[in-house]
Amino acid sequence: MSTTVTGTLSDRVLKMEESATLRMAQLGREVKAQGHDVISLSLGEPDFDTPEHIKDAAKRALDAGATKYTPVPGTAELRKAISDKFKRENGLTYAPEQIVVSTGAKQSIANVAMALLNPGDEAIILAPFWVSYSAIVDVAEGVPVIVGAGIEDDYKVSADQIEAAITDRTKFILFSSPCNPTGSVYTAEELGAIARMLEKYPDIYVVSDEIYEHINFTGAHASIGTFPEVADRTITVNGFSKGFAMTGWRLGYIGAPLHVAKACSKLQGQSTSGANSIAQAAGAHALNSSLEPSMKMKEAFARRRELMINGLEKIEGLRVNRPQGAFYIFPDVSAFFGKSAGEYTINNSDDLAEYLLLEAHVATVTGGAFGAPTCLRISYAASEEQLTKAIERIADALGKLG
Repeated sequence: MSTTVTGTLSDRVLKMEESATLRMAQLGREVKAQGHDVISLSLGEPDFDTPEHIKDAAKRALDAGATKYTPVPGTAELRKAISDKFKRENGLTYAPEQIVVSTGAKQSIANVAMALLNPGDEAIILAPFWVSYSAIVDVAEGVPVIVGAGIEDDYKVSADQIEAAITDRTKFILFSSPCNPTGSVYTAEELGAIARMLEKYPDIYVVSDEIYEHINFTGAHASIGTFPEVADRTITVNGFSKGFAMTGWRLGYIGAPLHVAKACSKLQGQSTSGANSIAQAAGAHALNSSLEPSMKMKEAFARRRELMINGLEKIEGLRVNRPQGAFYIFPDVSAFFGKSAGEYTINNSDDLAEYLLLEAHVATVTGGAFGAPTCLRISYAASEEQLTKAIERIADALGKLG
């Protein structure tokens, strides 16, 4: 008996969508291979190299023979460094045994979802959200419950909106601040309101993704886990890719209630086991060293943010706010829906992202992938020269739509 190729695959993988950011990056490479000068503003990856002192620490670890398997939840050195960092920088108290190190913050979040969700359990996801959040909940057989806010609210969801979505199946709330894709930053006051609301729901966990904490233009990063109402049930996710320009090192971590940390370590022990030994040595050194290189990167991103806002807000039809963190602009582009130019008709943000790639040779990402179908995500993790050129191209292409 024969069967189709797809018939041999699990329902789990068949219903999973490809990452929109990775898909646009691949399309950009394909257009570039055709001979076009493509400016890629699709990936969330700093264009800086990893600071020298971190690379030197990796070299020392390699020379010292740190090439063996590591403990599943992370080396003792790195877990202590993370515990100290949480206390020193964030006011969070997680003992080393409450830390689990993984191969990136994405795996950290997947571990948490698999550890907490039973089939049918609900996870409230604050939108706009990072593309993988809902997919991870789906794979864990949970139900993503999307609660969103628009540009008029700076893309930030209120405590009242969250409470309205809570049911007896709600297991956790998941969000990022600073936010990917919007760059919005929840203030201490806003997080406090959410924490006080959740005091009435003691069985609901909070999963706070703080991977962009060092790219924060407000002057103060706030962690929801510092509020006593939710301190004992907050899972704080972080990593090294954004603030330390260590994307390829694949190193993320959580601080969590002890029983959750143990569950995540148990899961990880049956999948990837411990993270890369050399990367962990470099990560420990990064946390125990000066943040000056990270702050210089943040200053560069701040300049680029101003360049992007000043350029994009002059384009008629784009609604642009002022993001307070990360390295993204997330304009509302709905004014262009229904317009056309030549063979192109723009029905949604998917069409607009494709149009900008093919017509302007600028790669962006559709907002639909982030739970915001009227928007586009534009990364400014590129040189000021490239960003200036991209703005000119985008303005020219959008000007042709009528």
